[in-house]
Amino acid sequence: MKIPKRKLFLLIIFAYVAFSLYAAYNVFFSTKVISRVHRVVKKETGVPSGVRDGGGVAPFFAEDWNPWEDEQVEYNSALVKKREAFKQHMGRIDRSKPQRYKVQVWGKAAIGLYLWEHILEGPLNPTDKVAQWREGELQSGKIDFSFYTGPAVVQGHVPVDMNSLVLVLNGREQQKVTYSTRWLEHVQALVQSRAVLHVAVVLLGNEHCNNAWIGPYLKRNGGFVDLLFLVYDSPWVNDKDVFQWPLGVATYRQFPLIRPNTQLITSNRPYLCNFLGTVYKNSSRETLMQVLKQSDLDKECITTAREKWLPQETADSLRRYKTALAQSELTLCPVGINTECYRIYEACSYGSVPVVEDVLTPGTCAAGPSSPLRLLKAAGAPFIFLSDWKELPAILERERAMSQEQRVDRRRRLLEWYASFRQQMKERFSDVIEEAFFKSG
Repeated sequence: MKIPKRKLFLLIIFAYVAFSLYAAYNVFFSTKVISRVHRVVKKETGVPSGVRDGGGVAPFFAEDWNPWEDEQVEYNSALVKKREAFKQHMGRIDRSKPQRYKVQVWGKAAIGLYLWEHILEGPLNPTDKVAQWREGELQSGKIDFSFYTGPAVVQGHVPVDMNSLVLVLNGREQQKVTYSTRWLEHVQALVQSRAVLHVAVVLLGNEHCNNAWIGPYLKRNGGFVDLLFLVYDSPWVNDKDVFQWPLGVATYRQFPLIRPNTQLITSNRPYLCNFLGTVYKNSSRETLMQVLKQSDLDKECITTAREKWLPQETADSLRRYKTALAQSELTLCPVGINTECYRIYEACSYGSVPVVEDVLTPGTCAAGPSSPLRLLKAAGAPFIFLSDWKELPAILERERAMSQEQRVDRRRRLLEWYASFRQQMKERFSDVIEEAFFKSG
């Protein structure tokens, strides 16, 4: 039977509309059908909650099952493990890095410049030696040091940005002791407020070793000072909390840091010896000057004697003194109030061998059979030691007999020793502070 085109067309449209409505119904109104590939939830061991079918319990299916859930769980687990492994790896790297510590140094005595520039070899800005405020930073061992010095470094105006402090003080005479005590009281307040936890003091001690004033501040006596680095052969030195420290050069008189060079080592020095200094009445220095004059040695040595000690150096006197050191094979070092003097270290700086009067001076600075100068002797100082200046003519006679090659070799060895000595003091200073501040207890 032939169907008219019009009816066929209407029939197609009707079928299309009917299918569209059916599809819309299934999408928006029909309940979800569980696919046979969907995961089956295990039957409960208790009362069945499914629909009974032929005496059995129909499986209970999860409606929101993710077909990739197992893979996702495994991926997440692997990701967590990788993150944990990376964290442990970074932790091992951090632990393997050398730990760094921070220590601040306040230089309130001229020996602070010897500590910073000559021992630690730290920079200072500005370079102007008379600047009101100078500062610098350096690394030594595991410690990052920062240094502040100058007249403008006053109590309450120095930044305390780390809890470990080294205070450099002068205790040589009563006026200096009074000034130093005020600084110790300021630091004590910082310790009590917990702004500072560790304190060391580098002290230019009394030349007779009368340093009782600082005793109550030491931690072993109930105070707050963990470490004391003390100049001169004090009987307090025990290498536990009190350590001997070198006097060094006279930085208060602007004596510079000398860098050895070929000219300093190989030059032909025209003088056998030198002594420029104060000659005190009834002292061994008078004996020294008499020996030089009587033996006609004053012509072979540069000598300038004065009767009164002058605390300040002029530019001209400093120049003449440095020239004498650089042009002499030996530097004569008679005792003053103490056997240890700046002249010893200044002679070493120029490769001029110190001839040291090895006798104890009055006071309480005896600390065993190696005193005086036990710190230098323990370091193997290549000096000439004598107990009486009447021995000097024989020493100078041997000096005349030396060849230029021998003198150059001795000069080189002295300069190398002095550089090594300063390096030893640097390492010792850093190691002692690290152990006492950051590792003990």
